[in-house]
Amino acid sequence: MKADGLNSASPKRGSFCIITFMNKDYKHGHRHKFLLRYHLILVCKYRRRILSANNISSDIKTLATQISDSHNIYIHYMEADKDHLHLMIETTPNINLSDFVRTLKSYTTYHIWEKYTPYLSKCFWNERTFWSDGYFISSIGEVSSDTLKHYIENQGKNS
Repeated sequence: MKADGLNSASPKRGSFCIITFMNKDYKHGHRHKFLLRYHLILVCKYRRRILSANNISSDIKTLATQISDSHNIYIHYMEADKDHLHLMIETTPNINLSDFVRTLKSYTTYHIWEKYTPYLSKCFWNERTFWSDGYFISSIGEVSSDTLKHYIENQGKNS
């Protein structure tokens, strides 16, 4: 255990280690510490209720895991409803989230169409689409906004 309360091995350049500080699992590189978690929602085009059909949602989850693994993104949780997919992901500071989402949507669309062409053709006619154009993403803080506001406002007052 180090004097500053951090429990970690000495990191190699360019690698990330997990450190525990105040019961939070932060990652760190050579000169930075971080914990970047997000809630991502992808919605099916036209809100079609197609994720519950056949095995589409389980195939989407498998494909999403493949893409996230190749982009250094960890999926903590992932679940599908009839017309949308929720993911809780964790990234590193060098990840461009919009590029990841674009890749995730295009990769899953391509492979789902390869496997379920007859079914999807009935849902989308000749349009080879699957996801709506946009997405929702929100950072997941480890403290509430009020707690952080109070912490920032009281900096330097006790010294």
